[in-house]
Amino acid sequence: MSKSRDASAIGTVLPAAGQRGFDTLAEAILPGQTVGILGGGQLGRMLAMVARRSGYRVHVLADEAGSPASHFAHKTVVAADNDRAAWCHFAETCDVVTMEFENLPALRVEEICELVPVRPGLLVLETAQNRAAEKTFLAACGLPLPKFGLISHDGDIARVWDEVAVPAAVLKTAGGGYDGKGQAVVHSAHELEHAWQRLGRLPCTLEQLVDLECEISVLVARDWRGETVTYGPLLNQHAHHILDLTVCPAGVDEAVESAACAFAVRVAQRLELVGLVCVEFFVTRAGQVLVNEIAPRAHNSGHLTIEAFACSQFEQQLRCVCGLPVAPATPVRPAAMVNLLGDLWAGGEPMWERLAEFPSCYLHLYDKHPPRPGRKMGHITVCADSSSLARELALAARKAIVRA
Repeated sequence: MSKSRDASAIGTVLPAAGQRGFDTLAEAILPGQTVGILGGGQLGRMLAMVARRSGYRVHVLADEAGSPASHFAHKTVVAADNDRAAWCHFAETCDVVTMEFENLPALRVEEICELVPVRPGLLVLETAQNRAAEKTFLAACGLPLPKFGLISHDGDIARVWDEVAVPAAVLKTAGGGYDGKGQAVVHSAHELEHAWQRLGRLPCTLEQLVDLECEISVLVARDWRGETVTYGPLLNQHAHHILDLTVCPAGVDEAVESAACAFAVRVAQRLELVGLVCVEFFVTRAGQVLVNEIAPRAHNSGHLTIEAFACSQFEQQLRCVCGLPVAPATPVRPAAMVNLLGDLWAGGEPMWERLAEFPSCYLHLYDKHPPRPGRKMGHITVCADSSSLARELALAARKAIVRA
């Protein structure tokens, strides 16, 4: 393991944080040392950019060459999930390891926890990457959730449908789904049975379809001391199950804002998280704030923190996993973020020059090839004097770049 700092000169001792094996960080990880990132996508790319700017070395483990994060890494290891030797080699070159997404092989992560601190740890990962475990954890935390049940065999179907007891519900595979994948809306036990068959008879959750007013998210950064800061709530709008637009401030009632932030902090504390977690919520028309799901990493809805806050979500993730204290999450200006999906390239390369017509407009492209429908290729953030104006300008900017 590379250690370019004298431990005796640092003296910051970190406690265990809910992970097995190598669960202490003997000293703060400082610029000049190596941060490892599991995953080579756009979240890893933006974290790597911040880490390099701050003077860290960055190593990335990805499943393919030329990944978005690899372009900002000092070293990239390309390895399949079953390549134990490559994963261990990667870990041994790093001083601390974090992750850009949670769909990682738990066995490989458990093995590298024996070699290097991994933040957040294995138990956090195992909770977040399985919807059944996640829902069970959230319920044990005493958090309000949509009604849900667990389905693992045919005998569960009628019972779980009766327990959820709503006109409609959403069936979701317990593992592996994201952006609407592995899901089906059902309106009866009969539809539920057929949907479960179509999803391969895999373990699933059945979740109440709520009377939705809006969807919001709160990001929490938690350091090794247990200190937390929050971003949000952030107002989110989806299209075809993929995040389309985020607005900050969200403009929700004060009671909704207070409850969402308190619930998100409770999640971070109960996970004994060291790092970053995004907690997504449903707000019902009756004003209920219900936890939907969690992601223990930077999140698409937090991209606007790069321009709209004094310290971005990626800077906070870096600080926390390196054993540094969280920084104030001070808002700078209202902002809105729109995703750029591969669909925008249908008529040719977007007309990027038109973005010059929009003040305080920031373009982020992820260097992905080729553009495909539904593929996240980048995002645009616009800052303005109000969140409503930022929203209007962000949507107009995206529309302006599309070739007819």
